Amino acid sequence: MYTYADYQQAVAVIQSKITIQPTVGLVLGSGLGALADTITERVVIPYETLPGWPQSTVPGHSGQLVIGRLEGVPVLAQQGRAHFYEGYTMQQVTFPIRVMYLLGVNTLILTNAAGGLNRSYRVGDLMLLNDHINLIGMAGMNPLVGLNDERFGPRFVGMGHTYDAGLREMARHVAAEHKLPLHEGVYLCLSGPNFETPAEVRMLRAWGADAVGMSTVHEVLVARHAGMRVMAFSGITNEAIDVVDAPVETNHEEVLDAGKVLVPRLTAVLRGVLKALA
Repeated sequence: MYTYADYQQAVAVIQSKITIQPTVGLVLGSGLGALADTITERVVIPYETLPGWPQSTVPGHSGQLVIGRLEGVPVLAQQGRAHFYEGYTMQQVTFPIRVMYLLGVNTLILTNAAGGLNRSYRVGDLMLLNDHINLIGMAGMNPLVGLNDERFGPRFVGMGHTYDAGLREMARHVAAEHKLPLHEGVYLCLSGPNFETPAEVRMLRAWGADAVGMSTVHEVLVARHAGMRVMAFSGITNEAIDVVDAPVETNHEEVLDAGKVLVPRLTAVLRGVLKALA
């Protein structure tokens, strides 16, 4: 378990390297980190130089912070995140979110690579999250378990308005302006690192999930605990396989390949939202 001083130590290191005060945090998932390359007035801080910060070990996660401006908005972007399946605790996975909060970030925008459960979704599609199913958290792996520090938020957190309605409306408007298809749906989080079996895919679809992945909801929980506004996107990188002995198999390489299609679409939407926020 981290202490409040542990978070402050990482904050102090970041503050010593920047002159821009970020107000928006970006968490960029597998294959989606290229968005941070468009940030101007940038300062790059490798994760290994930050005390307490979990290191990224997954291909497609660069493992560095990029702080600067995007559409005039001061942003802090994570090029890569830590995952529960890498062996980190939930507190380690969500450490960066609390550091962002202490740095003054009040709006968090997250992205992830996800499998499409909804039969109408295709590889390269974007889904705007309007709700989620936290299967890991329901099983007890919740970053809010343990002693509660009121400096970060209350003991009990309501989740009826998890994904900010105003931010979602901005995203829909921007997507329509750019004539980009944008789904809106429910994301379901599993621990990974294996992909789902066909039987699991059928079960998750029956539960009402539209996309499935291995991240995001832990970070969302901690952000909402701190009262941050939250918006999240899933980039559909594969269509979930729901039949046994299918001629294809899901793999991480196709996840990264789909990112090449998704980055321009996601960049257009996020830039439009940031422009509106500015």
